[in-house]
Amino acid sequence: MSYFIIIRGPLGSGKSTISEKLTKNLGAKLIAIDEVLENLELDKVDEKEGCIPAKNFIKASESVLPEVKEQLQNGKIVIFDACFYHKEVIEHLTQNLPFPHYVFTLKAPLELCIKRDSERNKTHGEGAACAVHSLVSRFDYGKNIDVTGSIEDELKAILSDLPPPITIVSNTKIV
Repeated sequence: MSYFIIIRGPLGSGKSTISEKLTKNLGAKLIAIDEVLENLELDKVDEKEGCIPAKNFIKASESVLPEVKEQLQNGKIVIFDACFYHKEVIEHLTQNLPFPHYVFTLKAPLELCIKRDSERNKTHGEGAACAVHSLVSRFDYGKNIDVTGSIEDELKAILSDLPPPITIVSNTKIV
């Protein structure tokens, strides 16, 4: 069964770690929207808005939609990893991808996000962590996942909301 997953949350909440583990676990295709933004030079903060504008995220999403549609039509699972602090970006994806989807919002206290960011090779800084945390926290979307525990518990919480893998039986042999 093909479907797509949106993993959203503040900087330092563990989106990439969880998305990578889900990708391996589900044999999925991972789309890291931050990388797409950077590659298309759309990762510029609008001074008036104080963040990357929704239109830039939508342009980035548009650039990957053909590939994602093909993956989904071929029975694959696709995972989107991004902060998704603009609701219209999530809605753009769900409206343009006519497939089942699941959205998970990773919830972490600001202090934990700042700490995790400071431990990265490429840090974004406390100011960025505060700003993104504030933006993402403006609304919840999908199922909230508390990410203050173990990664295993977080993965179990997400996997429990997803369809079970399909087992194909052929000549009494499970494939």
